[in-house]
Amino acid sequence: MIPDNSNTHSADKNGGNSGLFSRFLSTVEWLGNLLPHPVTLFALLSVFIVLLSGVLGYFDIAVADPRPEGAKGREADGMIEVISLMSAEGLQRIVTGLVTNFTGFAPLGTVLVALLGVSVAEHSGLLSAAMRALVVNASKRAVTFAIVFAGIISNTASELGYVVLIPLAAMIFHSLGRHPLAGLAAAFAGVSAGYSANLLLGTVDPLLSGITEAAAHMIDPDYTVGPEVNWYFMFVSTFVVATMGALVTEKVVEPRLGKFDEADATDDLAVQSMHKPTALEKKGLVWAGVSFLVVCGILALTVVPESGILRHPETGAVPGSPFLKGIVAFIFVTFAVPGFVYGKITGTMKNDKDVINAMAKSMGAMGLYITLVFFAAQFVAFFKWTNLGTVLAVKGAALLQAVGLDGPSVFILFILMCGVVNLSLGSASAQWAVTAPIFVPMLMLIGYSPEVIQAAYRIGDSVTNVIAPMMSYFGLILAMAAKYKKDLGMGTLIAMMLPYSMVFIVGWTILFYIWVFLLGMPVGPGAATYYQP
Repeated sequence: MIPDNSNTHSADKNGGNSGLFSRFLSTVEWLGNLLPHPVTLFALLSVFIVLLSGVLGYFDIAVADPRPEGAKGREADGMIEVISLMSAEGLQRIVTGLVTNFTGFAPLGTVLVALLGVSVAEHSGLLSAAMRALVVNASKRAVTFAIVFAGIISNTASELGYVVLIPLAAMIFHSLGRHPLAGLAAAFAGVSAGYSANLLLGTVDPLLSGITEAAAHMIDPDYTVGPEVNWYFMFVSTFVVATMGALVTEKVVEPRLGKFDEADATDDLAVQSMHKPTALEKKGLVWAGVSFLVVCGILALTVVPESGILRHPETGAVPGSPFLKGIVAFIFVTFAVPGFVYGKITGTMKNDKDVINAMAKSMGAMGLYITLVFFAAQFVAFFKWTNLGTVLAVKGAALLQAVGLDGPSVFILFILMCGVVNLSLGSASAQWAVTAPIFVPMLMLIGYSPEVIQAAYRIGDSVTNVIAPMMSYFGLILAMAAKYKKDLGMGTLIAMMLPYSMVFIVGWTILFYIWVFLLGMPVGPGAATYYQP
């Protein structure tokens, strides 16, 4: 039976939820709760792939290989057959590949290495001070944009945005005589609905690119997808999404909330206050900024000159160069060095032991992620070994072409589909690990590059985060919002955030079409728009 939470989501004079909308949200929550834990889900999917391969292999299911003759990985008979893992050879491959599937899973090492650098900047206090300086020092007119913008760039270390910026934004709005829930909503929209946009590369970029590359190998075993492949589009998206978020806050959300009633707040509201960066923190920010510029200058010397040692050794170009292939190492350096400099100035980090402890603390918090990766790696490997992903991609591509959906319009359905799936499977990596092996090969076969496919996925994956009850931080945000409205229910929070999802998915999709198909701009350095075997 679907639970009825309509009593906790009743309408109010400031634009609360209708009974129908509340029932819809309850249904979404109920359906989402039917899904097992992501770790369990990947374990079950791995078992399902083994069983399915055995059934389809028994019936000799096969499709014609669309790749040209002589292409790497193409069989001599031009057919792609489903390979059964329910056999002696299949069992041997599963047993011998269990460890290497895990250790060779592309996102694992890249995410952990990038996180080592980010952890230094986070635990030294650099990221927190930088966000507070950006938001608190903004003028009243610019504060809304600044909060959404700060939320977006905080995605480099997303936990910091959720834990620090969102409650801080509510305090800032309250201090300015504005409704604190509007500030909370603006920050939540930036951190969560604008998740994929950023000025800098973060830990999510190598994570997604590794999954995309593994999926692309089903069609082209030599295809590489670097962490930087969506950077141009995500950089531009930062300003567009921040503008949309500010407009939604001021034109829709804040007017609907009305004037804040202090009586609605909890008793501890009065003791809350903003914490502006101190003089010492400002000094630390200045020297951290100087060190960041020095590091960037040194890196520029390796890639900007035509004779740069990190350019491509054969072509001398930046695309495909050691610089881009090793971008994770530079993410590590550009966060770790300024982070330590800031910590040294402010006293939060005095020696190498403090740096090591910061790294170790972040690694200690990655236990669940590492567990998830183990099972996700098995699923991806099994899917690839059995050829199920390739067979499904060929069939799907043929269907899209048959119904005339092989043009750019296919991305509208793809983005919408990703947004809907995200309502029940909140983890970006978990969702992409499941869907990439299907949709990357499928869309590659109708002519689109993995880089463009991944950029489109990131739009759908981001925009519905703020209305997804299964999103890991949703309960935390609900608790924060309840400080300002005692009887606030989940439906009220979702109704408040729904305008952001609606505007973001339309506006961001339009930006994607303009950028990719009208202007013909690449989504990232060296990223192609169309795939050519």
